[in-house]
Amino acid sequence: MTELRPHVVIVGAGFGGLAAAQALRKAPVDVTIVDQRNHHLFQPLLYQVATAGLSPADIAAPIRAIIKGNANTRVLLDRVIGVDPVERQVKLGTGQQLHYDWLILATGARHSYFGRDEWAEHAPGLKTLDDATAIRRKVLVALERAETEEDRDRRQALLTFVVIGGGPTGIEMAGAIAELARQSVSEDFRSITPHCSRVMLIEAGERLLPSFPPALSEKARRAVEGLGVEVMLGQPVGDIQADGVTVGNRFIPAHTTVWAAGVQASAAASWLRAECDRAGRIIIGPDLRVPGFDHIFAIGDTASCMGPEGRTLPGVAPVAKQQGKYVAQAITRAISGGSTMPFRYRDYGNLATIGRRRAVIDFGRIRVSGLPAWLLWSVAHIFFLVGFRNRFAVGATWLWNYLTFERGARLITGDTATTS
Repeated sequence: MTELRPHVVIVGAGFGGLAAAQALRKAPVDVTIVDQRNHHLFQPLLYQVATAGLSPADIAAPIRAIIKGNANTRVLLDRVIGVDPVERQVKLGTGQQLHYDWLILATGARHSYFGRDEWAEHAPGLKTLDDATAIRRKVLVALERAETEEDRDRRQALLTFVVIGGGPTGIEMAGAIAELARQSVSEDFRSITPHCSRVMLIEAGERLLPSFPPALSEKARRAVEGLGVEVMLGQPVGDIQADGVTVGNRFIPAHTTVWAAGVQASAAASWLRAECDRAGRIIIGPDLRVPGFDHIFAIGDTASCMGPEGRTLPGVAPVAKQQGKYVAQAITRAISGGSTMPFRYRDYGNLATIGRRRAVIDFGRIRVSGLPAWLLWSVAHIFFLVGFRNRFAVGATWLWNYLTFERGARLITGDTATTS
């Protein structure tokens, strides 16, 4: 790379970071992507890895392979621990300093347990492939142990699966676990029948999918209950232990609990001492710049960005991708002495799947549910996967799963002795 050209550093290779890198591939700049993992992950399908529907390689691709055609881009496998905006330096975990002319913070988010971080040990969230394979191991080990467990109460606890959080991730996770435990594995076990397993979805609010219209929320509730999931609304969780969950005055014995109730932004706001919202997201300007730092942008889950209706934009892939492209254009125009209009998000709809042939989509004036929504959801997710191989593999796997009810990724990896 040529040192005379402006240097753009992108922290994070999620949807937003990669969208920015791809949009800058022909710009007169040098680009460095910094990420602590070597792969880009398609997070919307992560729950399918956790429930043995897909393999990890189906929804992930090496960052270097994705941007191999970008002659002006390099990748650093490292962790960012701070930013010096005065010297324009990014501080890396290896102790090195990386100079930038323009900085794009696309560091994503992590789980938030609302001040009860001790719950993380017993109720893992779903943000990485490690999370997904750990949950898959826990679910499959529970089924294996329940097959030979003679104590009735212990067996029921093993076959009880609790998902906390009624947003898209929670609904998708609960529906997928129900299909796995009640249908996909029932023919492979001798003592587990479709009616043995119990799947519970707990939401502190008054309805599921609060970002969707109430009518679609109700359809989603009926659809997930149709899969055999017990839905508990208006029920905040009081405590989570290794052997179960406390809801109100009621203790629910359960071997497997999954957290899908909240997220917390990365430490990017603290690096800059920037103003942030309750979730730790940097409050940015209409041009996606961090206030007070003209050469620093924040996008995706790192940023709190207001939409046209005065509400914060959701932390979904389309928002991050559009912001990444916008920032790339803003940098290119700034280098050439031009200016840009404020960022404007184009909302193409909200999608959530509940399970086999069940989904809901909000296109604004048009709302779709049931099989048509499920087909649209499937096509959209296959289309946005990175790489032909991933699209082909996922499409073929889904077709096989649909025809046979089987889940081919039911592999238990890691040490099962540590799985309580």
